[in-house]
Amino acid sequence: MSSYQEILSQIEDLKRKAEDVRQQEMAGAIAEIKRLMAQFGVTSEDLGLTGRAGAVKGKTRGTVAAKYRDPISGKTWTGRGRRPGWVLDLEGQGKSLDDCRVA
Repeated sequence: MSSYQEILSQIEDLKRKAEDVRQQEMAGAIAEIKRLMAQFGVTSEDLGLTGRAGAVKGKTRGTVAAKYRDPISGKTWTGRGRRPGWVLDLEGQGKSLDDCRVA
């Protein structure tokens, strides 16, 4: 019967072996993709792989207007993403976001 530590060691060995095999298979897949692209004259642009990651052609991101303003410091927040500390402080005082909404 194997000990707990022996099993953990075996798991780590298997993880390393699995990563090695994955790297080898991925290298083969990349080589096959490159071969097919060359055979058919496909470019990375044809696949939409050029430019910024996540960028969508024809669409630009604009700035978002602030929806809330801290009455003490004047700092603003758009209402998107993580709530800033001043919002959390206001809520801790029993106030709501409507109390600091920008008109």
